[in-house]
Amino acid sequence: MRSRFAAVTAVTALVLGSSAACGSGGASSDAGDGTIHVLVYGDAGNKVEKQIVDTFNRTSEVKAVLDTVPGADYQQKLQTVINTPRAPDVFFNWGGGSIQPFVKAGLLLPLDDFIAKDPGLKDNFLPSVFNSAVVDGKPYGVPMRGTQPVLLFHNKKVLADVGLTPPKTWDDLLAATRALKAKGITPIALGGGDQWPTLMWFEYLYDRIAGPALFQRAIGGDREAWASEDSRKALATLKQLVDAGAFGSNFDSVKFTDGGSPALVTKGKAAFELMGSWYYATQQDANPDFAKTGLGYTGFPALSGGKGDAADVVGNTNNFYSVLKKTKHPEAAAAFLKLMYSEEFVKAQLALGNLPTTTGTVDFLDLSASPAYSKDQYQLVKAAPSFQLSWDQAYPPSAMTPMHTAVQQFFDGRIDTDGFIKAMQALPTS
Repeated sequence: MRSRFAAVTAVTALVLGSSAACGSGGASSDAGDGTIHVLVYGDAGNKVEKQIVDTFNRTSEVKAVLDTVPGADYQQKLQTVINTPRAPDVFFNWGGGSIQPFVKAGLLLPLDDFIAKDPGLKDNFLPSVFNSAVVDGKPYGVPMRGTQPVLLFHNKKVLADVGLTPPKTWDDLLAATRALKAKGITPIALGGGDQWPTLMWFEYLYDRIAGPALFQRAIGGDREAWASEDSRKALATLKQLVDAGAFGSNFDSVKFTDGGSPALVTKGKAAFELMGSWYYATQQDANPDFAKTGLGYTGFPALSGGKGDAADVVGNTNNFYSVLKKTKHPEAAAAFLKLMYSEEFVKAQLALGNLPTTTGTVDFLDLSASPAYSKDQYQLVKAAPSFQLSWDQAYPPSAMTPMHTAVQQFFDGRIDTDGFIKAMQALPTS
């Protein structure tokens, strides 16, 4: 997800009422048996989380139990258990708005004391990333995966066969759409059934046309930002791409979370897919040969006349681990978090194609599953004047469903520009 967005692959599904998962324990009920439960988003990234849990358990008297929830269900499951005796001790999140309600409800443990005892829990991470999980001046999360800018991925062979190169501008993308359609190829794969992949197109076009200031106004409570001229221009530009048939006609029946949309790109049935940088790990897990030789990527195309910088990125600064205030084993939780800046962690994430945000990551980029990919990502993030957190993570969780619904309905033509603006103005900002 982000990653919220990462594909659900061969992971252990968590049934909250089962004896194997946090439904049987959690922060409260497991207090007496010397365990902490770590709840994570289920996807290809779990390989590293399992490895780190194993490392922790080799030396810790308090043992960590890793519970995974398939990505499509993670948010709902977390909301269900977060304030119950089945709550985990440590849980995966996106920082920002995703944890704000939990902080306000007094459910999370501020990490000030942890950091006072081990300054590395803060100092070993890039400040811009670490601060994404600071709420009301207090830190509530430690980065635990990698930075996740959204990139435009492509099938190299498909583009070569049609005589295309990766688009550098919006006009290039429209021209590629026409050329691919003429060959019977869906220009852009889209997991519209998940809704959040569609949102990425809005995020980038709003940035390119209006710059980052419009969204910052909106998230700050200025509802008129959504009705601005730049907002309407962004929606009109996006509608131009949809009406050109760039996404085909069945995108709402396709999902990213079940591997459907990535498979279209792998098989050459679609040329492009806009997705977070975890896309490499997704393809490497399901189609390693394609990931190694057939998968290409670029930044989002530039758009002339806009207020946004062509080097801006959107996505997720990182994922985070937060700690429940009622955990009975805070010392064990702190020791577990310390592994998130270890050399083992950095190397394991890079082996998946992820890019950790520790200050020492740059020393290990040559050990990545794809050194060129990791170095390009690092430079992209380093050079970005703005790194906009995904809208549905910047807003509180209560805004997610109405936001996703509006995004899907606009793409489907079920609401027009005024309908989308009205829906966004109605979103809660706190």
